[in-house]
Amino acid sequence: MTTRVLVTGAAGFLGSHLVDRLLEQGHQVIGLDNLSTGRRENLRAWRSRKDLVFLRRDLIRASRLPVADRIYHLASPASPPRYLRIPIETLLVNSHGTQRLLEQAHSSGARILVASTSEVYGDPQVHPQPEDYWGHVNPVGPRSCYDEGKRFAEALATAWRRQQGVDVRIARIFNTYGPRMDPDDGRVISNFFVQGWRGEPITVHGSGTQTRSFCYVSDLIEGLVRLMEAPAVDGPVNLGNPETEMTIGLLAEEVRRLTGGRSPIVHVERPQDDPERRRPDIRRARELLGWAPQVSLPEGLARTSEYFRDLVRGGEA
Repeated sequence: MTTRVLVTGAAGFLGSHLVDRLLEQGHQVIGLDNLSTGRRENLRAWRSRKDLVFLRRDLIRASRLPVADRIYHLASPASPPRYLRIPIETLLVNSHGTQRLLEQAHSSGARILVASTSEVYGDPQVHPQPEDYWGHVNPVGPRSCYDEGKRFAEALATAWRRQQGVDVRIARIFNTYGPRMDPDDGRVISNFFVQGWRGEPITVHGSGTQTRSFCYVSDLIEGLVRLMEAPAVDGPVNLGNPETEMTIGLLAEEVRRLTGGRSPIVHVERPQDDPERRRPDIRRARELLGWAPQVSLPEGLARTSEYFRDLVRGGEA
């Protein structure tokens, strides 16, 4: 059945891949993005399609929002350098922006998926992180604009479900990577590949012993779609790849190998409140959605390496 779907943050890394998937499924898609971090070229494959309408609008300030059957709320800066530059806007899109979309969902009877993040766990004291872990977050630290913005968005969405009966789903997204990552967004995988293909030093924050778990973008999009279309889901659901946890130091070595081995690895100061370990517990996603990642880390990194190689050689990074 064809549905009308609104995707906020549609020109971003995840948003554009989600738009691809929804159009391939035959849905009518309205993409909304103010292009503060998204890139219009991420949607270029669909520019001539009548079933995609792209609106360059600021979710916080738009006078009116489109009506849809499904709403995916992905609008927010997601990389530390980006949200640290615009902390107020980051807080507002996750608070006021989320409120506006919940109001829209309530008035139109739409189902809404709110994209949250593993950052709600902060620097976790429980490992791996299950959904019932409340987290360990510095509420006034430099990263709080994102961490607390997403925590508020979850609380607000949950309140709308309990008080007004809005059909809400919450996805806690762990580190995701793949083609269309912005080469300048400052995330660890994009940083490493751009540096490696340029032959520049690969910069590791701190000792490199901190860990992350990396989920390939196609797996993440599959999880989002399944979460949206599943029967009623109460509470957040982790989406990430628990099988890929590795140290940042080992990631740097692997990227160095994939990019030809020219780049030295150097260590720089580690940012404040940078989490020490990160790995999702995805038992809820397995049980409720029948979902688990399919793309291995070597396969995903090889695809991502090719994407960044082409960007660097084409002068786009």
